[in-house]
Amino acid sequence: MNTATLNTVSSVPISTIPALGSALTRACIAAKIAADNKGRDIQVLDLRLCTPLFDYFVIATGTSRRQIHTLAEEIDAGLRAEGDERMGIEGYEASKWVVQDYGDVVIHVFDQDTRDYYKLEELWADAVKIDWEREGD
Repeated sequence: MNTATLNTVSSVPISTIPALGSALTRACIAAKIAADNKGRDIQVLDLRLCTPLFDYFVIATGTSRRQIHTLAEEIDAGLRAEGDERMGIEGYEASKWVVQDYGDVVIHVFDQDTRDYYKLEELWADAVKIDWEREGD
């Protein structure tokens, strides 16, 4: 397995973590699909040093119920084409905050009011923001 060694980051001890790999690729694919479907304010957060539960968040905003559904469905279709399988989905019916769980990648599609309320980027402020447009090329 490929690994990368990191030096101490604030109180995080020196550790060996998996190198950037398929999870990052799939997160960038999801972000690109969101952009292709007119998602707004798309962010990819690297959470590997923040939590052991997942590696990346993809966060996007939709402007309507229909667009939120389209974003969720198109991202799922794109990740399935990459061989990924969604482990769970929540919030689809309410269409305020749709969460799709792919294990190491979690996709969040919000309406604007709900995204402003929960502010995941602030909650996970220690996460590294990935330049998904550059990484995805």
